[in-house]
This record gives sequence, structure tokens and C-alpha cells, in this order.
Amino acid sequence: MKPTLYTILALTLVSLAGCDNKPSVAAGDATPATAAVIQASIKGLDLSDNRDMEDAQRGFIARPTGKILGADGNVLIDFDAYRFVEGQAPATVNPSLWRHAMLNAQIGLFKVSDGIYQLRGFDIANMTLIDGQTGWIVVDPLTSRESAASALAFAREHLGNKPVTAIIFTHDHADHFGGVLGITSSSEVAQRNIPIVAPAGFMEEATSENILAGPAMARRSMYQFGKNLTPGATGIVDTGLGKNVAYGSMGILPPTQIIDQPIQPLELDGVSFVFHNMPGAEAPAELTFSIPALKAYGGAELLTQTMHNLLPIRGAKVRDALRWSDYMQIALDELGDTEVYFGQHNWPIWGNERIREFITKHRDVYKYLHDQTVRLMNAGYTPNEIADKIQLPDSLASYFGTRGYYGDLRHNVKAIYQLYLGAYDGNPAHLNPLVPKESAKRYVELMGGNAKVVEAARVAYDKGEYRWVAELLDQAVLAKPDDTAAKELLARAYEQMGYQAESATWRNSYLTAAMELRNGPPAKGVKRSDLIELMKQTPTERFLEAMAASLDGPAADGKNWTFNLVLTDTNESFVLWVENAVLHYRKGPTAANANATLTVTKDLFVQLLGGTAGLKETLTSDDLKVDGSKVDLVRFLGLLEKAPGNFAIVARAGS
Repeated sequence: MKPTLYTILALTLVSLAGCDNKPSVAAGDATPATAAVIQASIKGLDLSDNRDMEDAQRGFIARPTGKILGADGNVLIDFDAYRFVEGQAPATVNPSLWRHAMLNAQIGLFKVSDGIYQLRGFDIANMTLIDGQTGWIVVDPLTSRESAASALAFAREHLGNKPVTAIIFTHDHADHFGGVLGITSSSEVAQRNIPIVAPAGFMEEATSENILAGPAMARRSMYQFGKNLTPGATGIVDTGLGKNVAYGSMGILPPTQIIDQPIQPLELDGVSFVFHNMPGAEAPAELTFSIPALKAYGGAELLTQTMHNLLPIRGAKVRDALRWSDYMQIALDELGDTEVYFGQHNWPIWGNERIREFITKHRDVYKYLHDQTVRLMNAGYTPNEIADKIQLPDSLASYFGTRGYYGDLRHNVKAIYQLYLGAYDGNPAHLNPLVPKESAKRYVELMGGNAKVVEAARVAYDKGEYRWVAELLDQAVLAKPDDTAAKELLARAYEQMGYQAESATWRNSYLTAAMELRNGPPAKGVKRSDLIELMKQTPTERFLEAMAASLDGPAADGKNWTFNLVLTDTNESFVLWVENAVLHYRKGPTAANANATLTVTKDLFVQLLGGTAGLKETLTSDDLKVDGSKVDLVRFLGLLEKAPGNFAIVARAGS
């Protein structure tokens, strides 16, 4: 018979007699146990292989210096922040991740081949410039207005002051379109008839992801990307895809040319492209392309120099590993005589044979994870069990281009399980468990109180059992959030797991958790004001969906209101009504029996919902008129909760 959880806990507590009260290694240092885990993790890897560094430095033209600043003077990108990433890996960084971080630290302007240039290190993504007959065809203008403007200005400084003559958005993630207003404007696009190419579904996916679940996703992204970590050997060294996200002003422009066919030729500024529509894998809407005359293939983000995420830890829609693998086979079938591959993250690859190997490895990584997860799933294993059982075969595990620097095998396995069976593992004990805080209180009481749990965790810490330390102390901190001893020891365990991690996103998450256990959550979340230009291009329906999802249901119980919303600058009208504590909306003529009619510009409406304009100043604005009961309208708006964007993730005070 297997021992029960209670038996294990009891035995753990019995073993505590005479234990030392302090961990044997100071905070910030790597323990011997961490050193042993790291050495085991890099077994079989040839860290001296220099081909990737040769590729990452090939075609170098110039490196930027200084910083990219936001509108309020905050530093978005510091070009010198990662100069420390060189030489031998420190004890606090997995050497495989350190190698990858050195490759991503090769930043600047690069010539990929005749007619193709890349700007790397201005943001987490790359901006690719393709030389057209009259100007630049820009592929993916980064995350923010500031980083995109800086990158294009740097390119013009070294390559000549050419205009932007076409724009390609490869997919709907913000780091690939959010900086478009830094390279052009809606008026310039209209006046010069600049084509904007994007995959089918781009606008819907780009705006819905950032509006409906945006606050939670943005907060969790601080962990994934290490937003508040300091660059250094005990802090952030990389994100897997690049160095930093430029959390600046984001915008968007609607595409003028949609790619909705599996193979779709298109000429842009005299350059012949062959586009491939590949939705539902890395992103809901995504394209790749080839330029036959240049023997070049642009893999967007379906191909990176790392295993990718099937479900990023910031949160997103689960991605289809099998479809992703199928797309890689299509890429191989269509590759032809291609001699250069470039992606929108990391560095290029040259030579047809090496490119084929690269794509083949990615094809087989996603297929292997998919097939083996499904095999074990059908044998009755749970997600955590499968994640601990699956290991890549040597032929895939030894290939640097598919190591888990951004995605991670264990997390990807759970994503595949979730795609088919959901998050529930089939055990009825997990159908309706206690909320974490209540469960934690009972476990801690069973174990004899927080002090006993911390003592048990210290013993486990000195044995290098950091996963168990985290499991124990997560209970203690949930049960008693002000227990400084529990929080500090949990922070140290997270540090060690961060140091061990080969995945940059796991390292950043562990180290961010350690930082917030010691200092608390950040004072502010991602600024809503930075999203205003993006929000202005978002269909009104997305805002109304978000409004409905922010209604305080219990407080709205028994309320029966109807309101008209008239947007004067977009000539739209909607009827909103609260019924059964649910907010509904319908586009069309206004209702005669409404409690109030709100007539407003969409710009001001967006500012109100985005939190950049207060309710009082909005109701007194010349751009707004209220007919009917202002009291009812104010009461209704008061029931719409504004997500804080800086909620606690570790050391939560609530359940």
C-alpha cells in the first residue's frame, strides 16, 4: 500500500529533531544541490559548439548604445544592460541557458542576405527590413511605438533614409504589431496607399486577446518576462525569445491585404512573396512566407531557436501541437532551394541542409510531445505524471534549436493534455476541492502549525528538495501570509529552482516570485494608458464583452436597467441591458424605454473603460451627453470593476 499524504507529512515532521534553524547557503548563492541538478541537465550537450554564435554574429553592421525611453521617461530598453552575459556561466545560471542568452545578446543591425536586414535587441522580437523597389517592406514593427521608431531610425542611419512602402504583420501577438505607429501613421497609410498584410482573423485575435483577458495576462507576463527583475547573474539573463519586452505605447493598424489561402502569391513594392496561411498553432492567426528570388524563407514565430510554448505561462489559448508539426512538414515540402531562414525572434540560419534539419527537428519535437502525451493520457496517467515521465529522445534533446529556453517540455505536455481532456485530471477529489487558502489552513493545522511546516521545509531545503519545499511553504504562506520566515525560505527555494532552470520563462517566474515574496507585488500594473491607441482600433463589441465580464454579478442581482450607447464618431448605436445579473448588448436602434442614453465619442468611451479618464470628468466632458437618469447610469458604471493589474500571485492574502 502506498503511504497517504498524512503519513508522509507525519514522517516528515518526526525527522525534524535537532535540525538546524537556518539554510546552509546564503540567499542569492547557488547550493551544491543546484550545482548537481545543473550538471545533470547539461549532460550530453556540446556547449563548445560555436556554429550558432557564428550565425548570431553574421552580417553585423552596427550596435546601438544608450536607452530607449518611454513617454514618461522610464527605461524601456537598455542596450548595455546585458553586456555581462559573456564568458563562463556563473553558478546561478544554467550553462545551457547562459549560452542561449549570449546568442540573444548579439544585438544591433544585421545583413541577413542581399535585400534583407534585421534589427535585433530593440525589443523581444526582431524587425525585418526587406528592400523593395522604392523603400522598406517592414516585417513586424515590434511591441511599442518607441522601440519601433528607434529601430527604424537606427536602420536609416546606416542604410539610408528610405520610406516604408509595405508592412507585414506575421501574427496577432502584440510584440509583432504594437509598434506600428512608430514607423507610420493611419493618415500616411491612407495617403501613400501603403499595403498592410496580415493573416486571416488578425484584427479579431489581436484585439480580443488584449482586451478581454488583458489585465490578467499582462500581470502574469511580468513573471514570464521578468519585467521587474534586474539584469544580472542572480536576476534576468534572457526571455528565451530575446532580451526584454518594451512595455511602451502600443497601437495597431487594420490590414489592407488578408492572407487567407494556404498558398497565396503577392507582390509588394516590386518584391514577389509567396505567403502561407498557418493559423491555430503558435498563434490563432499567423502567416509565413518565402521570397523565391532571394532564396529566403521567413518562418515568423512558428520557428524559433528554442522549443516554443503550447501554452505560455502568462496564459493564452491552448495551441495545437499536431497542427504545428503538420505546418513544419508543409514548410519542408515548400522549402525548395531556400538558402537562408530568418524568423521574428533569435538569429537566422544559412544553407539548405541546415535549414531542413532545423525545421525537421521542430516538426518532430511537437509531434513527439503530442504522441507520447496522448499515449500516456490514454493509459490513465495524469498531467503531472506525464510531465515527469516524458523525456525527449537523444536526437532531439541534443539539438540546441529545440531546447526549452522559452517553452518547456513539462508545461507543454500539460497543455496537450488540456487541449484534449481539459485541466481536470479525472480524479473526483479534484472536482470540487477547497479553495487554496482554506485547504492550506487545514493542512498547516494538521502538520502542527506554521513553525512545524517551516522546520520541515528547512530540512528539505538542505537536502535540495526544492519542489517539496515550495509545496510545503506555499501552504504555510497561504495560511499565514505575514509569516516572514516561511516567505523567506520559500523565496530561497524559488531562487534555487530559478538558477537550475534551462527555460528563461521558468527562471524569470521563479525569481520574480522570490522578489515579490520579499517585497510584495508591484505598486502598479502595466499602464492602461499605453494601450489607448490599440484600444481605439478595437471593435466596440470587444469592449462591451469586457464590460459584461467586469460586472459585479452579486451586486447587480435584482437590477433591471436598460441603457442606450451612441458613438458619434463611428456612427454606432447599442442597447445595453442588465437582466438576471448579466449585462447583455445588442447593436442596432436605441430603445425608447431606456433608463438613460449615453452619447459619446468612441475615443472618450475608450478612455473611460481604459481607466485613463475618470467617471466625473467624463460625465462633464463636451464630448459626452446623457439623456435620462444620470443617477442610474452612474450606479451602473459603478458596478463595473476595474482590474488592478498588480494583484498578488504569491503570498496572497485572500483565497
